[in-house]
Amino acid sequence: MGFVSCKNPFSPAVDFDSGEESAVLADMRDVAGVFQNLQTAYTTKDTLLYGKLLGADFLFTYRDFDLGYDVTWGRAEEMRVTSSLFQNAERLSLLFNNILLSSEDTLTHTAQYARAFNLVIIFNPSDVVRVDGRVNMQLSRLSANDEWKISRWIDESNF
Repeated sequence: MGFVSCKNPFSPAVDFDSGEESAVLADMRDVAGVFQNLQTAYTTKDTLLYGKLLGADFLFTYRDFDLGYDVTWGRAEEMRVTSSLFQNAERLSLLFNNILLSSEDTLTHTAQYARAFNLVIIFNPSDVVRVDGRVNMQLSRLSANDEWKISRWIDESNF
């Protein structure tokens, strides 16, 4: 009895030699590439890509207006929350606008960026959430040749 091999047309193999991944993803050795890949991660709801953007020491902070204080969590909680958002949303659209503040320190390999953003979350046609605001991010890397990772994200939105 011989073995029959077939390819599933609904789950094609990934061709890592094609160079397609580099055509889709931006170079994260440039801060602009981090923001572009962040938009791509949200648009495609790709948690693997999203996880590559976050540093091991990542912290997320937002203002809980109901409680009246800031809430902060680490990388593991951020991945859990974002994964849930990606799974429950029918569609996501994230758009970064003007850079309000930018600074890069070549000695410490850190950068600080504040940018306006618009996020549209469509859970279903009758449940659409629009979030407008500002993101204040600190990025870091080990050397000038390494990729930037988001180490601190402060959400300054209306949500």
